[in-house]
This record gives sequence, C-alpha cells and structure tokens, in this order.
Amino acid sequence: MARGDLTDEQWSLIEPHLPIAASGPIPDLRKHFNAVMWRFRVGSPWRDLPTEYGPWQSAYDRFRIWARQGVFQQLMEAVIAEAAARGETDLGLVSVDSATARAHHHAAGMVLGPGQLAALEAAAEPEKGAPRRDNSRRTDRSRTTRGSSGAGSVGDTGPA
Repeated sequence: MARGDLTDEQWSLIEPHLPIAASGPIPDLRKHFNAVMWRFRVGSPWRDLPTEYGPWQSAYDRFRIWARQGVFQQLMEAVIAEAAARGETDLGLVSVDSATARAHHHAAGMVLGPGQLAALEAAAEPEKGAPRRDNSRRTDRSRTTRGSSGAGSVGDTGPA
C-alpha cells in the first residue's frame, strides 16, 4: 500500500457506493480508486501514474466511466451523510475561497425580469456610499518614490 492509499476502514465506507460491472465485480476496483486519488492528489498527468496502480489507461478509463455516471457526486453525498449520522461533521472547517468560486462567462449576461431587477437595486441601495470597512491595507501611492526622475540618466535620448 502506497502512502495516501485508502486504509481498510476507509475502503469499507467507499466500496459499497462504487458500481459493479455488468459481468460482476471489477477485480482491481480498489487499485483503480487509489490511482484516481493519487493522480488528483499529485496533479500529475495520467501517463505518469506509478506502475503499482497498473496501466494508466485502465485507471483513466475507470475514472471516465465513474465521472460520466456521477459516481463521485453520489460518493461525496453518501460519505457526508455517513459522517452526519455518526455526528462527525464539523461545518466550522468549511471555507469558500473567492478565487475558486467563479461564475461561468455566460453568467455575465444574466437576463432579469423588471421585478427581479427592482428588488436587487433596492437591496443594494443601502450599500451605496457606505464607507469602506477596512482601509488599513490601502497604501498611499503618492508617497512612494520611483527612483530618479530620469534626467541625465544613461540611455537618455531626449533633446539636450
């Protein structure tokens, strides 16, 4: 077992939620799941998958099948439900980084009805003209110096 692979306890939670093939269980199911986890943990291309996980094509094909079937979404929901049933959820650790919460480019042209637009404008009205909450991080650029004025410096090709 490689570092980062699933323990037996973790595997016992995940295995029941993974689909089986039409002809029965997939013999290397755990190895494929560990390969997918390794690939996304490391950020490596599929072709660089270590040989202990088997051929990279097999792991990639299994990943694509699971992704198309929505297995990862179902697995996440099942694991969260299991943790909630055990009382092991801690939403205090949940955080959303604004750098990763981006709207699709089609979201820029959202069409609003007149009622929706009026409601949004009314909700934003109290914020207009409100002072900034924290100005301590702002710097006064007029006080910073940029070096010499450039007159008479090397490479000055202006009129003499």
